[in-house]
Amino acid sequence: MFRKIKLSDQEIEAIRKLARDKRFSLGFSDDPPIANDIHTILDMLNIILLEYPIEAEGGKPAFSAVILCSEEGGERLVFIGLNTADYFDKQIFAIAHELYHFFTKTGMHLSRQDGPDDDMVEAKANWFAAEFLLPEEVLKRRIFEEFKSFSLADIQINVLLRFIARLHCTWWLPYRSLVKRLWEIQAITEAQYQELYALDERDPKGEYGKIGQSTQSDVFIKLNTATKTIGSSPRAIETILRNFENNLIDEDTFIRILGLFNKSPADYGYEISVSQDDIDELRDFIESWKHES
Repeated sequence: MFRKIKLSDQEIEAIRKLARDKRFSLGFSDDPPIANDIHTILDMLNIILLEYPIEAEGGKPAFSAVILCSEEGGERLVFIGLNTADYFDKQIFAIAHELYHFFTKTGMHLSRQDGPDDDMVEAKANWFAAEFLLPEEVLKRRIFEEFKSFSLADIQINVLLRFIARLHCTWWLPYRSLVKRLWEIQAITEAQYQELYALDERDPKGEYGKIGQSTQSDVFIKLNTATKTIGSSPRAIETILRNFENNLIDEDTFIRILGLFNKSPADYGYEISVSQDDIDELRDFIESWKHES
């Protein structure tokens, strides 16, 4: 429940600065929620998003997202593979997490759904994601505007849940990430943290589920849904096509990437034969996502 790795004040401040600088450079001041604009940010950064649902197997959490970088034809290609079998708010968080690796050039990393927070780089990436999506200063300001105090120690649990639901639906940060943020800025007590964290936030008939649906129903349901989409943005597909046309990726890579989205070169006017070996390789590639650690 608590973060296993404690970052120093200097490390936390460096992450805050990085998140703030990147928000501003991408056209976001402190206040506007990034929310679904996270996909626009990927386009701005020329990062190709690959969406594919991969369910957990054998009790081992499936990955949430992975960032892959490669050099083709002297150009750097960056892909984020996103597991859309996860809840939508966690997909947003996973993308923000991978952006930390992109900005800091920490290389390929694979994060898992509810994976252990016991790796220093991953701990920093999680902190960055939370700060990037909802800056601490904004959270503190929202608390003070709502309660005329920076402390929520005397606030009843139902009032806290309504407040968290409004934050959830506005900033699209997952419920448990919000609870952690409130604890980390010492807005709530340890007892409140334990009680809030223990709730099943995904149960639509549970205490938080009912409050969330009465707060902003459409958004709340969307955030708590596993989209299971397969695909990528039209711009990303166009980038893949251009990279192939400019000989930045070879035929095998072209076929493999399009195959992830149940598409083929023929869909775009290219007649490239696909052997059974290529099909088997694609299947092995997808299976490797499931078991990558």
